[in-house]
Amino acid sequence: MSGRPPTEAERNQEATVYIGNIDEQVTDPVIWELMIQAGPVVNVYLPKDRITQQHQGFGFCEFQSEQDADYASKIMNQIRLFGKPIRVNKASANKQRSLDVGAEIFVGNLDPLVDERMLYETFSRFGPLIAQPKIARDDQFQSKGYGFVSFDSFEASDAAAEGMDGQFLMTKPCTVTYAFKKDGKGERHGDAAERLLATQAKKNNYSLQIAMANGF
Repeated sequence: MSGRPPTEAERNQEATVYIGNIDEQVTDPVIWELMIQAGPVVNVYLPKDRITQQHQGFGFCEFQSEQDADYASKIMNQIRLFGKPIRVNKASANKQRSLDVGAEIFVGNLDPLVDERMLYETFSRFGPLIAQPKIARDDQFQSKGYGFVSFDSFEASDAAAEGMDGQFLMTKPCTVTYAFKKDGKGERHGDAAERLLATQAKKNNYSLQIAMANGF
């Protein structure tokens, strides 16, 4: 097991599973020993609180192959560890992109003690998230003071930006705006084109659900 958490670029997302609802007594070696039953494990990472060094109830396991990750997500989901059923599913970048409508916000001026769990607990009350919040970190895994939260709808991201901009998280007021798009053109998420596409996608998905319900 690596002492340094792998970055998203280093980790093979297609061969990685997300593990949630982890009991506080579970350790990295316990997850390793469990997951190795599904296939060779490359890395186990449970994000930990800087002060207490206690994990935050979720983590990731990278396998050597995508097939092993698929197998693990099928046989390990709902396995009980210390009495709690864990959630195991693929942490696939493609899966996240398929759900991503562009409702991604940037959260800045973060207190160094604000972690991913706090972002999740703070922002998930505005609506469903499509992925765990991300905090930018340096090589020593120290927060750079900003992070990103992605919602499944613009209604949720609008509410979060309106409700949380200027609000205190720990000791500092955070800034909340739409994140810049990754194409490097300086445009932010949340523009009219993205919102139109999101509306159309929602209508198409609703029509598909109706068709399936009617046996088509």
